[in-house]
Amino acid sequence: MTNTAVLLIDCPDRKGLVAAVASLLYRYGANITHADQHQDHQAGLFFMRVEWTLEGFDLSAFRTEFQTTAAELRMQWQLKLMSEVPRVAIFVSQHLHCLVDLLYRQQAGELHCSIPLIVGNHQNAEALARFYGVEFRHIPVKPEAKKQAEDEQRRLLSAEGIDLIVLARYMQILSPDFVQEYPARIINVHHSFLPAFMGARPYHAAFQRGVKLIGTTSHYVTAALDDGPIIEQDVVRISHRDQAEDLIKKGRDIEKAVLSRAVMWHLERRILCYGNKTVVFD
Repeated sequence: MTNTAVLLIDCPDRKGLVAAVASLLYRYGANITHADQHQDHQAGLFFMRVEWTLEGFDLSAFRTEFQTTAAELRMQWQLKLMSEVPRVAIFVSQHLHCLVDLLYRQQAGELHCSIPLIVGNHQNAEALARFYGVEFRHIPVKPEAKKQAEDEQRRLLSAEGIDLIVLARYMQILSPDFVQEYPARIINVHHSFLPAFMGARPYHAAFQRGVKLIGTTSHYVTAALDDGPIIEQDVVRISHRDQAEDLIKKGRDIEKAVLSRAVMWHLERRILCYGNKTVVFD
């Protein structure tokens, strides 16, 4: 990853916003490598992502002056360094295809992160974690002791300095307290084209409904089940010849792709949340 900085902005829309940001970056000698913006006309909001190289750039002085500009224009903003490597924990249950895909992509350099921890409520992933040299912690989640399990998970996450949690077909519902601790920092993959077929066994529900397309959704986790801001979705066509088991098999491929794209875009600082939506910059 190049030595660049990324500025993410959302604010009330008005004239001159792009010029205000670009001119300030120009005064500090920034070489802009990427710029993208979006206006939500109905909501009256403006969104922007700018990335630039840091060679010869006074980041501290720019940050100080930009704070004043942002306050004047009522901007919410994030300034991130792409040289920083986010630490990711993966939660998994018994289905390992999404976990395998994420571990391979990270090792191949496609995901700009480290993966120091895998947490499983079953032991299925232990051998795979050992193969990739990642610590695996088995934390069973029993209905009568769910809080204790989450307390142990949170201690592990804190000790490892985790920045992002990825639920790679983790078939447990996180408590509101847990979710609140990681706002827009928990990414889930749900094996249906939300908002259709929320909850458990969506492939079987899709089969019973006789749909001709099945899909997968990756979204940020909120306290409302399967209702967080959607990051990415994809579909695959099926027919009357397919049984529920065929839907499950066909769905695995798009589950992997949709989750990995969502994680990659988050790591590349390409996503802004507003309301229950996301802007995903090119």
